[in-house]
Amino acid sequence: MSVFIIRRLMQSIAVVVVMSVLVFFGINIIGDPVDMLINPEADQAQIEATLRALGLDRPAHEQYWYFLTNALKGDLGKSFIFGEPALKLIVQRMPATLELAFAALLLAVAVGIPLGIYAGLKPESRTAKAIMAGSILGFSLPTFWVGLMLIMVFAVMLGWLPSTGRGDTVPLFGVPVSFLTLDGLSHLLMPAFNLALFKMSLVTRLARAGTREIVHQDYIKFARAKGLSSRRIVFVHLLKNIMIPVVTVIGLEFGGLIAFSVVTETVFAWPGMGKLIIDSIQNLDRPVVVAYLMITVLMFVIINLVVDVLYSLLDPRVRLQEAGR
Repeated sequence: MSVFIIRRLMQSIAVVVVMSVLVFFGINIIGDPVDMLINPEADQAQIEATLRALGLDRPAHEQYWYFLTNALKGDLGKSFIFGEPALKLIVQRMPATLELAFAALLLAVAVGIPLGIYAGLKPESRTAKAIMAGSILGFSLPTFWVGLMLIMVFAVMLGWLPSTGRGDTVPLFGVPVSFLTLDGLSHLLMPAFNLALFKMSLVTRLARAGTREIVHQDYIKFARAKGLSSRRIVFVHLLKNIMIPVVTVIGLEFGGLIAFSVVTETVFAWPGMGKLIIDSIQNLDRPVVVAYLMITVLMFVIINLVVDVLYSLLDPRVRLQEAGR
């Protein structure tokens, strides 16, 4: 097990290093932030002074080496626009994005797995067919359109839920969260559902496919022959085995929830990292964009590592295959 983890850890470090090169040089060949920061009427001396102040007068490889050495110390650069550390700006917005992503993931799992198991156990029922039709809609409908429809129906027409913002927050271990207040929970419900809809459909179809495959296995038939209750068969024998692919996909999709929550945050004016990154791209604020992308890459790598470990715990054959290489 330790060899498996060490190998995965080394692969993760290599991925982070390679992605840091791609992200840094990819961002630095797009546009010139000086055009956004300096008055068009500025003379050459002012332009050169700004370039020196921002560290843009050095060759790209020197800028990358400076970025890399500082990143190892926890410094991902200073925002051109705000004049503050990019990491600080992102960390300030991160709790809102993480809260939204966790709420969406919890909603997708809590709804998707039971619906998928039911549809797999009773595939010919009308309810199961309705569930699968709904999952197709969840895949097909654009996120921004669903968000706008939710606002129109539940905020404008019915007036049940607030349309924008995060609502009241309370500190939890020093981090502001909104799900512990009634007002905050009402603000969280619609954006969380909007963000979770695609993942909910994915989890539903995965759970159904796993159920349809496992329900015909010999150990399920043997459990039924022994007279075990349907509840015990589902929760003890079936659920554990369908969770192997579901855990893998959920782990990867959680990174996607964080990275691609930009649309939902924009539609619902949710004060997370999405709004910050959109503004930074528009203003060519390179340090903030690079910091955001590197944090996103790091999150994906960590989540992948955790998923691999969980996968090996659920299915020991993974460890054996790695050991045999």
